Amino acid sequence: MNVILHLGLGSFHRAHLAVYLHALIQTGDTAWQLAGGNTRPDMAETMAALAAQGGAYTLETISPAGEHRYERITSIRQVIPYTPDLAGLVAQGASADTKIISFTVTEAGYYLDAHNRLDLATFADLRADLDAARAGQPGSTIYAALTAILRARMASGAGPVTLLNCDNLRHNGDRSRGGLLQFIELVGDAALLDWVQTNTTSPNAMVDRITPRPTPDVRERVLAATGVDDPAALMGESFIQWVIEDRFIAGRPAWEAVGVEMVQSVDAYEEAKIRLLNATHSCIAWAGTLVGYLYIHEGTHDPVIRQMAFDYVTDDTIPVLDTPEHPCPIHLPTYRDVVLDRFGNPAIRDTNQRVAMDGFSKIPGFIAPTIRERLAQGATIDSVAMLPALFLAYLQRWHQGLIPYTYQDQAMDPAVAHAVCEAADPVEAFCADRPLWGDLAGDARLVAAVRGAGERVARFVAEHNGTAAR
Repeated sequence: MNVILHLGLGSFHRAHLAVYLHALIQTGDTAWQLAGGNTRPDMAETMAALAAQGGAYTLETISPAGEHRYERITSIRQVIPYTPDLAGLVAQGASADTKIISFTVTEAGYYLDAHNRLDLATFADLRADLDAARAGQPGSTIYAALTAILRARMASGAGPVTLLNCDNLRHNGDRSRGGLLQFIELVGDAALLDWVQTNTTSPNAMVDRITPRPTPDVRERVLAATGVDDPAALMGESFIQWVIEDRFIAGRPAWEAVGVEMVQSVDAYEEAKIRLLNATHSCIAWAGTLVGYLYIHEGTHDPVIRQMAFDYVTDDTIPVLDTPEHPCPIHLPTYRDVVLDRFGNPAIRDTNQRVAMDGFSKIPGFIAPTIRERLAQGATIDSVAMLPALFLAYLQRWHQGLIPYTYQDQAMDPAVAHAVCEAADPVEAFCADRPLWGDLAGDARLVAAVRGAGERVARFVAEHNGTAAR
């Protein structure tokens, strides 16, 4: 039996990779199965439910037309309980049966700065894990967990393994690999560094499916529809996509048989997804929060917010992703319209809280590249500037304690964020932040565009005052 060990059994993994493997098993191809667990002591109730159910759970999918579908997903055959020493994950990763180690830790969980270097100065947990790894101990960050697993694998002689990133991170395989190699080098383990370079590959991949955090009503609907009371039930949209570079060092499932696109390069798909979907998603979440909406579909159906998202894509993003020199293989206007239709699905009830998180990694990852490329063309950036302006307005609300939910941002230094908001000129301070903007920090064109966009955001909020109140 060939095993995929997955780190991070959250909702997205269980609505995506696990679903594709389940579909393959349903065709009669049973050569692969999943084992998985978490590197942190989170999701305790869900993990207990999954363990009690032998890894099985019910997935509800809902189309924009309101069609509900229920399926029991059974590809996870081993749920590995969390222990601080990660013993179960390490043992499975060191097994010769394990041919792929996949992971989902969110964009901010890679601790990379604008130059793809590990940001040790900002993240205390990364520094602590580095010290632990030097002492031969595991840790909770992805790099420390992989280092512990791969050390054990090298020692056991289990052979090569593919490291498969399943997060919304541009060049996710290359960048997570770069971070891992830097981490191992800083640990000082030259033998492991050489082994990893020789015995692993890290294909880039583009993943896509909107998967909200499960709410109690998902469990209730699943029970009503199927008769199964499933504490691990979850819901996602009907749309699903996965594009992977075909660079697997130890074999892989025949995923192409169930709709996965196996390609030589994911670049075009990745850029379209990150800029047309992920950045637009954040735009709608930040704007919707500012005027009192709770859910993404509410903001998507607000004509002013929808126009902001549409203009960002149409005016500034499509012109840099589809050029005469580098034509895009995807018809981007159609992709844009499909994305907005998906966001408008009221049944998904995806929260602004979930989508608004991690702005300090989304600005440099999702938004700054479009600004940089438009400026390089000598073009205007008025439409894309609305996104950082929305985030700055959102950040100022957070600073004042006026966000109606807890804002989570692994890449944010709260002291820095508060200082930006307290500055005499918050726009200038925001645009001067080098972790956010890299070589654009302080650029007069950026400052002017964000300042102008901020004035439009202020008018938008004033005009919507009270219209979204519940």
